[in-house]
Amino acid sequence: MHNRVYGALAALFLCFAASAANPGIKPSISLKLYPEGQGVDRGIIENGVSITLGPRESNGLSGAEELIGDGNLGNISDPHIDIYLPKKGNGQMLVCCPGGGYKYCSSYNEGTRVAAWCLKRGIACCVVLYRMPNKHSCVPLTDVQNAFRYCRAHQSEWGIKQIGIIGFSAGGHLAASASTLWTDAVTRPDFSVLVYPVITMEQDVTHKGTRSNLTDNKPDLVNFYSLENQVNASTPQTLLVLCQDDKVVPPENSIRYYSKMIVCKVPGELHILTDGGHGWGFTTSEYGHDKLTPGQREDFFRILTRWLEDRRAEIQ
Repeated sequence: MHNRVYGALAALFLCFAASAANPGIKPSISLKLYPEGQGVDRGIIENGVSITLGPRESNGLSGAEELIGDGNLGNISDPHIDIYLPKKGNGQMLVCCPGGGYKYCSSYNEGTRVAAWCLKRGIACCVVLYRMPNKHSCVPLTDVQNAFRYCRAHQSEWGIKQIGIIGFSAGGHLAASASTLWTDAVTRPDFSVLVYPVITMEQDVTHKGTRSNLTDNKPDLVNFYSLENQVNASTPQTLLVLCQDDKVVPPENSIRYYSKMIVCKVPGELHILTDGGHGWGFTTSEYGHDKLTPGQREDFFRILTRWLEDRRAEIQ
């Protein structure tokens, strides 16, 4: 009897803890990118019109998604997008790519908490819970590009004039991939924000798990997904932010991307904070332990806010 009572209390405590750790917001729209599954090369169809493309290929995963730790979502075979629309929008949207080493999506720290921050500022947000590569390197970018296709198709009705991308760690690599490997004006971000991103696949500089999970260490894919090789004059203007003491993804990654931006005359900024390591995302003290000091957290939000305001001013 006592064990059942203690078990019920423990479950109730975990429920309250989870609620406190994550913002109490719900997406305005939540939908599967491939309603008929990965086995059918068809995307979202509305009123008989194809809004997005199909999955291109399956990542070979199946079964239920796995929620690990603080919102880390793994085994994603059925990707979906959660779209958060503010009551009074400012005309700007961020497509958000959570990190997780191409093994899982950090759906709280680098997903819903990003959306909550955006909503308070009138910014719409589309969180992409993309497929893991699982030796199918093209699928994460396919999912993000289809998220852009959906948002572009509906941006007029939502009052959106500008759609940028934000990504963290491996999600930063994915956001940088979307920024350098876009296929047309629809899939090209209007601007990019890369937060402690993986950029290169070079063995001694990259994050080894990200490299292995995305490229299977195949030389041709290692070269292709070393994104400093893909930056060109058409790459969207980019903000990079990271910490000097990042031991997970060496700062050299961001420096290489920014250096290539300079060569290609791509406008942008590189900001290196003093300490905070890796993975600090949008987990402020409101949600638990903040890896950034209060001053640096303020600096990050101030830099990001000003950058977004500057981008918005360009379309007004």
